[in-house]
Amino acid sequence: MGLGSTRRTVLVTGAAGFIGSHLVDRLLAEGFEVVGLDNLMTGDLGNLEDAKRDSRFHLEIGDVRETLHAYAEIIFNLACPASPVHYQSDPHATLTSSVLGAMRLVEHARSRRCRIIHASTSEVYGDPLVHPQKEDYFGNVNPIGERACYDEGKRVAETMLMDARRLHGVDARIVRIFNTYGPRMAFGDGRVVSNFLVQALENKPITIYGDGQQTRSFCYVSDLVEGLVAVARVESFDSPMNLGNPGEYTMLQLAETAMKVAGRSVELVRRPLPADDPRRRCPDITKAKAAINFTPKVPLEKGMALTCENFRSRLALRAHA
Repeated sequence: MGLGSTRRTVLVTGAAGFIGSHLVDRLLAEGFEVVGLDNLMTGDLGNLEDAKRDSRFHLEIGDVRETLHAYAEIIFNLACPASPVHYQSDPHATLTSSVLGAMRLVEHARSRRCRIIHASTSEVYGDPLVHPQKEDYFGNVNPIGERACYDEGKRVAETMLMDARRLHGVDARIVRIFNTYGPRMAFGDGRVVSNFLVQALENKPITIYGDGQQTRSFCYVSDLVEGLVAVARVESFDSPMNLGNPGEYTMLQLAETAMKVAGRSVELVRRPLPADDPRRRCPDITKAKAAINFTPKVPLEKGMALTCENFRSRLALRAHA
């Protein structure tokens, strides 16, 4: 069962979110019937304005922690707050969205025989002691820290899905998503790209945590979505798989890029590094290259410019609201 040319129904949980909405648009463009599920805890219906004009899109306001009723041959599970501001604001909801959500997906897949593409995260590696991070690395995670609701919730979800693969033959495919950015990111979500761009566009100082030498990799959303679709399409899959851009940048380099694309030069202000914030984060995508021919195409400056254009227009609308 794969993404073929015949009409198929796809369920996207977390459909109103940043990545989920881009995935919905991509699937509709290929002609799929798409059911979007979202409880709007962090999702934004504005992200689905284009999708809602398509008769093949069906939005359900619901929660992945409850029994799923929509039938779909393929499920993309992106239902969980994914930014520090959001996932730390309600740790219980974050943890249960991951764990109970995975449980409901397994129950659904066992009875309906569907394929699950589960969005895990690079956060399962914690503050890594291995660099870059490969899928066989077990991670360095604080199980009782402020980030644990997200980190450990995602790790338990992986455990549940892998057990379902081994014990019940569930076609569960785990992808570990590294930092992704692009249009529709929420303002004030605590993500570094949105923080830097909004601060630069509003002529405010850019906040640098720590010494600014900590690194991240940044994958433009269209590249990530192509990877997710490729994971669903391939007939055999070896979980888990990293998806991200292996280009590695310091926070100071990212701040410089944000100012360049925004056309602004602003002050940099220093703040203490948050607890358990990883010093380095970069995916090894050897597995994804071999299995699904995954190669990110959008360079950082181009992706940041596209994101900045989207942010600029949204900030202008907000100013006139």
